[in-house]
Amino acid sequence: MSDFENIYKTYFSDVYRYSLSLTRDHVRAEDITEETFYRSLRSIGSFRGECEIRVWLCRIAKNIWLNEQKAASRFDGDTVAEEIAEDGDFTENIADKQTALEIHKILHDIEEPYKEVFSLRIFGELSFKDIAGLFGKNEHWACVTYHRAKEKIQNELMSGAK
Repeated sequence: MSDFENIYKTYFSDVYRYSLSLTRDHVRAEDITEETFYRSLRSIGSFRGECEIRVWLCRIAKNIWLNEQKAASRFDGDTVAEEIAEDGDFTENIADKQTALEIHKILHDIEEPYKEVFSLRIFGELSFKDIAGLFGKNEHWACVTYHRAKEKIQNELMSGAK
């Protein structure tokens, strides 16, 4: 049996119970526990032994849970879809050739990854899931990056209109 298999068998129930105490949901606790061991396997070489392995694993589980909570509080799928649907004016403005030219000028000066994410979303008509896959990130990252790019462009358009 490998060392990691031994770690898994020894600490699985501890990590699961800890995850369950955070989520109060058996399915979420299983998902977090699975992700915890996946991440720990990838980074076991960076474990310095400054704490017990059980503590290290529970920290990973807590960070996964906290990141999920943060993401859920910022966006949920329905909110994102509603915001995009309400963006009708913005996408209609892009259809206007003069505005499109202004947006391309602004895009030229915007830093990456905002430029590429915005272009892929608007001009490439890719989903957030597809954009996330291209960058090796999650869907939430793609959505947030797009919205930040859109805000930058809108601010530039507004300041140029003054």
